[in-house]
Amino acid sequence: MNRTTLSLIAGTAALAAVTGFAALTTPDAAGSDTAEAAAQQPVERTSLLCPAPSTSDLAETSYTSFTPVTKGTGSSGSAELQSATQESADGTSSGKSGKKKAAKPVLTPKEPGTPATGDTSGGDAPALVGTAEGKSAPGWTVQETTEVVAGIGRGLQGVNCTAPETEFWFPGVSTTADRTDYVHMTNPDDSAAVVDIELYGKDGALESTVGEGITVQPHSSEPILLSTLTGEKQDGLTVHVNVRSGRVGAAVQALDDKVGGDWLAASTDPAGSLVLPGIPKDATDVSLIAFTPGDTDADLKVRLASPSGLITPAGHETLHVKSGMSTAVDLGDVTRGEAGSLVLTPTDQSVPVVAALRVIRGKGTKQETAFIPATSSVGARATVADNSAKGTTLSLTAPNGTAKVKVTASAGSEGGTTATQTFTIKSGTTQDVEAPVPSGLKGTYALTVEPLSGGPVYAARTLAATEDGIPGFTVQTLPDDRGTVAVPKADEDLSVLQK
Repeated sequence: MNRTTLSLIAGTAALAAVTGFAALTTPDAAGSDTAEAAAQQPVERTSLLCPAPSTSDLAETSYTSFTPVTKGTGSSGSAELQSATQESADGTSSGKSGKKKAAKPVLTPKEPGTPATGDTSGGDAPALVGTAEGKSAPGWTVQETTEVVAGIGRGLQGVNCTAPETEFWFPGVSTTADRTDYVHMTNPDDSAAVVDIELYGKDGALESTVGEGITVQPHSSEPILLSTLTGEKQDGLTVHVNVRSGRVGAAVQALDDKVGGDWLAASTDPAGSLVLPGIPKDATDVSLIAFTPGDTDADLKVRLASPSGLITPAGHETLHVKSGMSTAVDLGDVTRGEAGSLVLTPTDQSVPVVAALRVIRGKGTKQETAFIPATSSVGARATVADNSAKGTTLSLTAPNGTAKVKVTASAGSEGGTTATQTFTIKSGTTQDVEAPVPSGLKGTYALTVEPLSGGPVYAARTLAATEDGIPGFTVQTLPDDRGTVAVPKADEDLSVLQK
């Protein structure tokens, strides 16, 4: 037995701290103390991918980078966010002459605790690939916010840049004539990724041959217009992005001819119970789209977590979701002027489901659209960037037990000092809280949510900006920032066994 074999456990633990993409568990034979032996350590490297923001020449896009201060990190660290277009493995890009030149960063992230901003304009802004290391990695978040003043998809569009994964579910897309929906896939790695895109409608899988084996080249982004994958025109579809080899970041840009548009982030992994937090209280129409990928139908109890508790929407007490078929239901103005979150639970047998909401604000010709996917809980900590003193709403939901939550406003990107406030969210309720604002704020700031006690907390942030009477808005959920990873502790130095 050589030293490499003997030090396998220690090496595996170190790898978990470096990648930060998965928590490790030791075999059951290790005994019942395994969980106690694992320690949470800050991740040492994080990757984020931002889709190309818009094809409109009237688009104005801002990027905000933020890393919360995390205990246990070292003194050094760095982060960068660069164009994915024609980027090579050594971080350079090719110009018209074919010679390599240094890729200019869109923004330069600042020290943990302070946001950094950058912007682009027009319709040729590329997708971005970002990497953070050391003290800049734990909880790193980048928000992409685009304002389009006219044309298809006009309004406010926002998305949190995502970590690369191998599977994504997007309930709520469309291939109808009034919708232009693209799935954007960005590959951060040195080798090509191969991806299958599957579409599911009200009668099951839609026939498509061109959605199989799509190649996303290294360090590049590939937008796929969903209506080109099938001849069927349907609303309320569910898209499954499955990566055969490699990994990508993925998000859907859903643009409507009449009611604006926004980014649809992926639903959380299929689960028996789901929470969709942060429906704006002035929503005029809310549609629920759900899908179960298994072989068994799902029967769900539909409830709204309101400021006063869990209530059942009249006429929508339950939802039956047939296996392999995308199901859509119009809930109307379900919030009725109050903050709300949708809670889906099984009526009997638990069947894994994915879901999202399409939300409309405004009336007539002055309507705007946003999407809220089912999300995981805040967990240990979650952060959202690009907040302003006006137009920011933070929504907190505690569906299964009263929770105490600390909310911290970071320093401003151009000045201001941090502020903190604690809230108690009663069991079964949703509260639009008066989030703290940095003292002497200049620029934008980040909000960090940390549960202190009680049941699980779900959160969402709404950005709103009215332009020419159109209530532009975008909603981002706040899942756990995966800033730490569980690393098993070694009970003994195994290298002594080779003596």
